Amino acid sequence: MKKTLFNSRDPFFRNPTGAVPDGKSIHFKVCLPRYLCCSAVTLRIHNEHTGEQETGNLFWCGQENDFEYWEVDYTPTRSALRYYYFELQTSSGTKFLGRTRAGFGELQSQPVAWQLTVYENTFKTPDWLSGGIMYQIFPDRFNKSGDNHDDIPYGRRIHENWNEQPDWRPNEQGVITNSDYFGGDLKGITQKLEYIKSLGVSCIYLNPIFEAHENHRYNTANYRKIDPLLGTEEDYIELCQKAEKLGIRIILDGVFSHTGDDSIYFNKKNRYDSLGAYNSKESPYYSWYKFYQWPDNYHSWWGIGSLPEVNEDDPAVLEYHNGENGTVAQWLKKGAGGWRLDVADELPDIFLDRLRYAAKNADPDAVIIGEVWEDASNKVAYSQRRRYLLGKQLDSVMNYPFKDVILGFLTGWSGDEAIEVVNNILENYPPQVVRLLMNSLGTHDTERAITILAGEPAHNRGRDWQSQAHLSPEQRETGIRMMKLATVLQYTLPGVPCIYYGDEAGVEGYKDPFNRATYPWGSENKSLINWYKKLGQLRNDVDCLAEGTFETVKCLDSVMSFVRRGKRDSLFVAVNRSDCHTHHIDLPEGFNGARTVMGSGSVFDGKVTLHPRCCIILRANNYSMFK
Repeated sequence: MKKTLFNSRDPFFRNPTGAVPDGKSIHFKVCLPRYLCCSAVTLRIHNEHTGEQETGNLFWCGQENDFEYWEVDYTPTRSALRYYYFELQTSSGTKFLGRTRAGFGELQSQPVAWQLTVYENTFKTPDWLSGGIMYQIFPDRFNKSGDNHDDIPYGRRIHENWNEQPDWRPNEQGVITNSDYFGGDLKGITQKLEYIKSLGVSCIYLNPIFEAHENHRYNTANYRKIDPLLGTEEDYIELCQKAEKLGIRIILDGVFSHTGDDSIYFNKKNRYDSLGAYNSKESPYYSWYKFYQWPDNYHSWWGIGSLPEVNEDDPAVLEYHNGENGTVAQWLKKGAGGWRLDVADELPDIFLDRLRYAAKNADPDAVIIGEVWEDASNKVAYSQRRRYLLGKQLDSVMNYPFKDVILGFLTGWSGDEAIEVVNNILENYPPQVVRLLMNSLGTHDTERAITILAGEPAHNRGRDWQSQAHLSPEQRETGIRMMKLATVLQYTLPGVPCIYYGDEAGVEGYKDPFNRATYPWGSENKSLINWYKKLGQLRNDVDCLAEGTFETVKCLDSVMSFVRRGKRDSLFVAVNRSDCHTHHIDLPEGFNGARTVMGSGSVFDGKVTLHPRCCIILRANNYSMFK
């Protein structure tokens, strides 16, 4: 068997493993072949945020057969992202011990460094979301209370039929206006709180609810006003209060990188009586925007003229949103439990720093979750290394890498390929971030999960094809079965599962706007909803899914399996996504006699049998599992 030279995930070689707080001593040990005749080994560390280089000289500490051990202790003094490798002085010159797959080290001529995330030792994240379940709602499409609303802005078309398809065709000028609405509102959400609670939900994430003149409301017109079609500020307060009585908190969508051109801030269409930046250089909002040549030539979000980009580091912008009485604090004080930040990677550090201060000052338990699609611990945005997760900005992020893992595995990735992505995230993220990761299978920005799992891939097909493409009865049956496998992984991997409204009911759909269809009240898939409820009950019953450890068992080919261990309970989770092969897995330590709580896999003679497209969750009580 090949000797392990170093493994960043093994406490024998690096203790502690994973992200660490500043001031925490880390013990490094490497195992080197004696034939190298090493005379010196140096730990070389690069600080990504300051550019500083640090070194540590390892000392020889013993030998075993043809190998010898070298060790050193290193204590990072400040939070920062660091990268490290080992430099070896040998009888044949300088060599390097660098990173290869799964945290292992190998001898290299050019070193590949390991990542070391060092966060603030005072970094804390809210306890209330750990172990919970989130539910994402696109407000216009979830539920319509039937109440009449006053002062509806002009230019909106309301669908008479709740169940018809959203508009997808451009107007006569070839423009997609997003001006069709179904009339879902805040009171409609309040009416369905008992249903949402039945899924085990502890947090509702609302897509934007502030006044805006497209149905997605990401083109904010007024941050200080609820969109009239959704209701009033009183309706918002009532929703927050009634949700809280059920143990559910509301988090809002903060769209701070841009506004709508049809807003009180820009006012290009003269909808508002006040002066917007487009109307006058004397506008109080003029400094919010970058004009190349006022008024028609301005910087816009991704070149979309209807979304003028905001100068987020402008003092007026910072005060408006992050001041003592700014947007962030205002809505927290009126009932919200936190914020999800749209395109967080486009918000500068000063804005995120100030936002965290404003949120925590208004409510120390407020949660701040950023939209970052990649590994957020080492994200580079606009040529700048970001520090989202080091303790002074975000509490956690939308965990798109885990979405890719789950859907990728179920559509063809091998188990070892999938689990490597999981373990990389767990190694790079602080544990207090991991426990709050927002684990979605789909969002308003992606195709519906059931469509990805069972439908024909859209590839580059346009809206006309997407509008006509639906799952056949056979595809739908497959999709429901695959969704059950997907949710087993979603609910048991580290983090917080987030249900995109309607996924639990079997809603399908390709890209925007087809992924934003209305909730199918009265025609839900009851089998799938009951599956979600069972998973919700399981999360509420065990402690290991809140703060428990994560251990890989067998992840190969079409199988993923792992163990979550907590103080009271442990779960063994295994999924076989193959449509034709049966797999057998040895029971992990401590699971003899464990009971099956979900799935159709079977246990016999110390082995789990997983038939095609089958899963199993075993539960063991830690007080008796090792007797």
